[in-house]
Amino acid sequence: MRQTLAPNDGWASAGTGTTGGAAADAGHVYLVRNRTDLLAALDNGSTVPKIVLVSGRIDMMTGSCADYAAPGYDLDAFLAAYDPAVWGRTTRPAGPLEDARVASARLQGAQIRIPVGSNTTLIGVNGGRIDHGSVTLTNVSNVIVRNLELTDAADCFPAWDPTDGTTGNWNSLYDLVSLSGATNVWIDHNTLSDGNNHDSDQPLHFDRPYQVHDGASDIIRGSDLVTVSWNNYYDHDKTMLIGSTDTPGVDVGKLRVTVHHNKFGNVLQRAPRVRFGQVDVFDNLYVATDADYSYSLGVGVESSICAQNNFFQLSEDLAPAGVLKDWKGTRITTIGNLVRSGSRPPRPVDLVTEYNATHDPDFTPDAGWVPTLRRHVDPAAAVPALVTTAGRH
Repeated sequence: MRQTLAPNDGWASAGTGTTGGAAADAGHVYLVRNRTDLLAALDNGSTVPKIVLVSGRIDMMTGSCADYAAPGYDLDAFLAAYDPAVWGRTTRPAGPLEDARVASARLQGAQIRIPVGSNTTLIGVNGGRIDHGSVTLTNVSNVIVRNLELTDAADCFPAWDPTDGTTGNWNSLYDLVSLSGATNVWIDHNTLSDGNNHDSDQPLHFDRPYQVHDGASDIIRGSDLVTVSWNNYYDHDKTMLIGSTDTPGVDVGKLRVTVHHNKFGNVLQRAPRVRFGQVDVFDNLYVATDADYSYSLGVGVESSICAQNNFFQLSEDLAPAGVLKDWKGTRITTIGNLVRSGSRPPRPVDLVTEYNATHDPDFTPDAGWVPTLRRHVDPAAAVPALVTTAGRH
């Protein structure tokens, strides 16, 4: 439980390194089995070194979504008031029903957010699992999150934005793990998913999916020096967003993240999607056989992704060019990656060459930097067998 991140194990080993709560004294080691004890042990995000062991299953929600609805909120009334045929598509909702939705969201947020302070190790034991919770790291440093199953941080009160895209979108608020202004963070050997509450099972409202999940592990607002290793992500849509705005600001020179030896099993997009950061993506397994698959690596504004020795298991009808997505980025390094289409044997694929052959403008095949913070790089062919140990033990 006092394990620290090894030297050279990705960006989180830079600077002062990442030790989490390893320095905790005996009085700040807690075994918790329920929401009340979990929040008490975390002490509202205090910086005192601490180790919090999550034993068994903790459900952060009590009751149903209806229990968090503020006075005046009613979904049917909301849908009637903000139907684009009535409200239009040029302005976001405003008025008493939107105010009631926002108040409802605050009530739910107060229930499910799990504020983690600096110098903390949050680790699962005895099948440690947190349902319906959002592990929140805001303006903190030196945090380890390990060996947990994190499931279904569903937003009961998604926001409708008719100005989002050409047809509008529902946007949800909570990530399973959320980093905002966080530095030196190690996220390791966790299992993250929507559980049995799949986005594909949600209704359509205003002809758009009623999106109740946000990210699985989003890294935004100047977060920096993060290693994401040996996790199992599955059955999720918007998986990992690194940088949340195209506007230069606190993210410039930060958002340095290493993503290695993870399994991305039928996640639909953002594995990761990157803005600004130098992001090292190596030795990951991508299983992309879901009919709703969108892309894996999102090349965003001023991003510098190095993708090496990853293994992509694609459906027979998905071209390797579809692995990459242009989000106003210009460059990416892709070397040593293998693609297996359907049941065919794996083959080396230059993902940039494949993308450039069918898309304009082209990506430059050089991210402009060479990663050095790696303990070792495994051959892509070995990755599927290696990552069978990814996720919660």
